[in-house]
Amino acid sequence: MGKIVGAALVSHHPGLFQSDEFRIKMGNGEDSDLVAGFERLRAKIDAVKPDTLVIFDTHWFTTGYHLIDGGRVHRGSYISDEMPWYLYGQAYNYLGNPELAAMIETVAVEQGVMSKAVYDHDLPRHYATINVANKLARGERVVSVSNCQNCQPHHFLESGSVIGEAIRRSDLRVVLLASGALSHKFNQIDWVQKHPRIYHESNVSRPENIALDKEAIATMAAGNHASILDEWDIKYRNIPWEGFGGHYLQMIGALGGRECRAKGEALSDYENARGTGNIHMWFDVESHPQFQDEK
Repeated sequence: MGKIVGAALVSHHPGLFQSDEFRIKMGNGEDSDLVAGFERLRAKIDAVKPDTLVIFDTHWFTTGYHLIDGGRVHRGSYISDEMPWYLYGQAYNYLGNPELAAMIETVAVEQGVMSKAVYDHDLPRHYATINVANKLARGERVVSVSNCQNCQPHHFLESGSVIGEAIRRSDLRVVLLASGALSHKFNQIDWVQKHPRIYHESNVSRPENIALDKEAIATMAAGNHASILDEWDIKYRNIPWEGFGGHYLQMIGALGGRECRAKGEALSDYENARGTGNIHMWFDVESHPQFQDEK
């Protein structure tokens, strides 16, 4: 029987992939704590020994279906069409898991959820997957899941539930990685930096976004995901979070939805990236009774 052994909310923003010298200059002499946070996350991953990483990709926008990348081998060099002067030459080389992708589609068909696996070698990859895989994958297989843009929150939760069931039917040990920011309102192109350290939270686009991000972080730390889901339409959907919050919602769906009580541990500072709110958080799912080994 397969098992979800860990989960995390992970920032992937391109500033983290610039040279050390550039990042420290932008930080007014101090690096982004998200960089060191990747190593803290990797230590958590090492401790639970997964064989597969499932990445919920907030840049892979799809329409009509939740898609799962079923490619067997992913190898190439990536340049961002969004900011090619800033994120380019990102070599990547990792294995996929087509068997898990097929199982996700099988479960989706059984449950009437619009999810489909795609096996085409020419399928484009996105930096919300590539950046995270380059920082965190060390031999594990990697499966990306799309962000379907014509979905309501319950559709994302259903997609996650399908993925959780597919993992249980496998023989895998899986870590879920929700790749994206919290609040995702960019600063205008001509904005004036409020704090000399670019990563400082005061450079996030709006004070109300900072307040709601911190409220969500505290709520996740308490493991009270049901509260976030209950208040989604009132609070978080209106900010909005990156990718409509689909990365978080699919992760939580896989962890039991409203029943998920996995407590989050912040593994980085809360930081700005072009106005968006970013943090790494680890969720200790093995302490959650739902995911403990059967006796």
